[in-house]
Amino acid sequence: MGSVDVPGGEPAFGRGAPEPEEDEPRRKPRVVVRADLLPGLSVFSLLALLGLPLGWVWSRLAPAQESVMTADGELVPVLVESYHEFDGLAIFLLLGLSAGVLVAAALWLLRGRRGPVLLLAAVLGSVLAGWLGTRVGTSLAAGMYPLPERMEAGDLVEVAPRIDTPAALVTQPLAVALVYGLLASWNGLDDLGRRRG
Repeated sequence: MGSVDVPGGEPAFGRGAPEPEEDEPRRKPRVVVRADLLPGLSVFSLLALLGLPLGWVWSRLAPAQESVMTADGELVPVLVESYHEFDGLAIFLLLGLSAGVLVAAALWLLRGRRGPVLLLAAVLGSVLAGWLGTRVGTSLAAGMYPLPERMEAGDLVEVAPRIDTPAALVTQPLAVALVYGLLASWNGLDDLGRRRG
């Protein structure tokens, strides 16, 4: 398809620019690793520290479990109080899920650093944030609901919430990877728009 001359002397198609040749190979953008290592390390560190406020918020929201001391010296939850163990886990999973979505959206706004290095740093930082959040959260909750030193059979006590499953560690990283991947696939550009940043 060629250009058409118009009375002004300039070609109407392309305004004088040469047409790209169809046989010319299209250059694929390369993955930038070295330039993204320092920003990736910063993202990893910042996200790992996100576990501290997540653990604090969880310790304030997770319900304690009312339990009775048996004659054998075991703490047994009262009636439906055992559901609070699930409640505490569900609260932590929802906190991690919402943090993961927000983190992925915020990282996508760093247009000049988009790519697999930043995604990997965000996922690894989120795993560490989940681990740190469970440790800090359970420690703070244990401080809020201390067990009495002496307990007798029939005593009613509030047991601090805890997280016993490793599933709590993967919610935030999965949310980060899923949302970042959806944004990358929706973008449609080979370089994810890095050159425009």
